Amino acid sequence: MGRIWATAEDLGRNRARVLSLYRQILRGLNSPELRLGFSARLAKKAELRAMFWVGSDERSLHDIADLIDAVEYSLFFFRK
Repeated sequence: MGRIWATAEDLGRNRARVLSLYRQILRGLNSPELRLGFSARLAKKAELRAMFWVGSDERSLHDIADLIDAVEYSLFFFRK
């Protein structure tokens, strides 16, 4: 039976990927092509921080993989 819980090594291996996704989304939110007012832009950034903060407490390998997949899927639509 495989491991269910992430080890420190697993978390470290995903760190660069998660930071890269976070930065890509922040760059997208700062893009002038995105028609958002200042307060709406700040609200979206706060939502993004909250999602990544909640996700940082996750220790299940499957849930971590699902969260990363969801962010990549969202980023795909965000770039369109």
